[in-house]
Amino acid sequence: MSTRPVEIYDTTLRDGTQQEGISLTARDKLHVARLLDTLGVAYVEGGWPGANPKDDEFFQRAKTELELESAKLVAFGATRKSSSLPQDDEQLAALLAADTDVICLVGKAWDYHVEHALRTSNDEALAMIGDSVEYLRSKGKKVFFDAEHFFDGYRDNPDFAVAALRVAHDAGADRVVLCDTNGGFLSHEVQRIVGEVGEALGDATLGCHFHNDSGMAVSNSITAVLEGVHQVQGCINGYGERTGNADLCSLIPNLSLKMGIETIPADRLPKLTTVSHHLADLVNLTLDPHMPYVGSSAFTHKAGLHTSALARRSDAYEHLSPDTIGNATRVVVSELAGRSTVVAKAQAQGLDLSSTDAQVVVDRIKELEHIGYQFEAADGSFELLLREAQGWTQDFFELESYRVYVEHRENEVVAEATVKVHVGGERVVTTREGDGPVSALDRALRAALVKTFPEVKEIQLTDYRVRDLDSSDGTSARVRVLCEHADIETAWGTVGVHENIIDASWKAVVEGLVIGLLRNVERNGH
Repeated sequence: MSTRPVEIYDTTLRDGTQQEGISLTARDKLHVARLLDTLGVAYVEGGWPGANPKDDEFFQRAKTELELESAKLVAFGATRKSSSLPQDDEQLAALLAADTDVICLVGKAWDYHVEHALRTSNDEALAMIGDSVEYLRSKGKKVFFDAEHFFDGYRDNPDFAVAALRVAHDAGADRVVLCDTNGGFLSHEVQRIVGEVGEALGDATLGCHFHNDSGMAVSNSITAVLEGVHQVQGCINGYGERTGNADLCSLIPNLSLKMGIETIPADRLPKLTTVSHHLADLVNLTLDPHMPYVGSSAFTHKAGLHTSALARRSDAYEHLSPDTIGNATRVVVSELAGRSTVVAKAQAQGLDLSSTDAQVVVDRIKELEHIGYQFEAADGSFELLLREAQGWTQDFFELESYRVYVEHRENEVVAEATVKVHVGGERVVTTREGDGPVSALDRALRAALVKTFPEVKEIQLTDYRVRDLDSSDGTSARVRVLCEHADIETAWGTVGVHENIIDASWKAVVEGLVIGLLRNVERNGH
């Protein structure tokens, strides 16, 4: 297998932002460009100057604010119009004004589009490509040519599609990029077509650009590389229009770690997971935890057989070491867990659990998950199970009773909760209001505890989720409540299940505060 390097060309800032739900400001785009540079990609496509004010602002600010260490910034745009000369074309002028060393031009490689989109002749379409590349080259620019809809064009009229590549190459294009813009081709077709193009244009440096409409973008990119393609274009997290583009978070480690092909510098590979998650935060889209390589569940193990083997050999159920791409192994507990899973989790939390106690926990987990509990998302509740198996009971406070009611006032609905607890040798009664019953209960309990445990002020309820477990039973159905809490250093989840949503919520809230108090004891020793 060839180990020649492959260029990674990132188009997240243009193709990626065409995904529904993604919108970046010029400032955001500058941030993303810096992030991609830290990953070590060869090229960052910044956008389409002249297409909108945002991209114009980005390229203008990039001149003074963007200092890239390893990546080259690329301006993207179309060839000249059929009605203009290159020197008079507004689009080419905007590309030059962006002042990047590299320009990527897109032109039609499918005669169907030439006829129906450009509404011109094939000869004129080829002239538009050649003239534009030659003109930009005369201005000292490095030019890449994206042959739009190349694979569809090659299927219908291979002579014209190859002619589009050849005229760009002859005019001085440094890369000619084969694009599956509709994302409909399969790998065996890609293998044949790229192989034939390589023979027809033996002296051209090829690139590829695949969309994922058939779920094949990463596979097709790898196939193209095996057929001699030198540059691969794609997006972080597979962002892009419709179903997205080739996902660089899978493509890069597949090429580098599985095939021994250099893509980004080896010392940058451990940054991949961080960059993936950081970018997801910037575009404000929740990252699928089950994404290959970079997802939070990509190396998470739940079944008892898997975790038992992992305890002996870390590579038993992992296709590579997750730290090579900045991820980590996680073990979660469920009704599938065995004793080895429980023991491993206990050790990770600093608890020495005997095999007998571990079996008690396993049996209890299976019993509780049978009625609706879910511990893989509730590590705090799981820790309490471990401690209880060793005979521990929480002595921070003792509940006497609580009540909560909701009233409708003139323009709002307000919940009020009263909590009666014994804490620090005293009986404490507190009442607090909240936006809802859970918020009111949480505030009332904190108010009761804060005198004895002032650290509860640092414990925040950060998330609250409810799931109906028996929808066929209507209002008498059991519900599962998952809460997330956090303090200044860590975060944890808790779970409660009951036919009464308030009781389920109370259990999850109480356990969340108990874990927070335990964390404080562990840190401070009291």
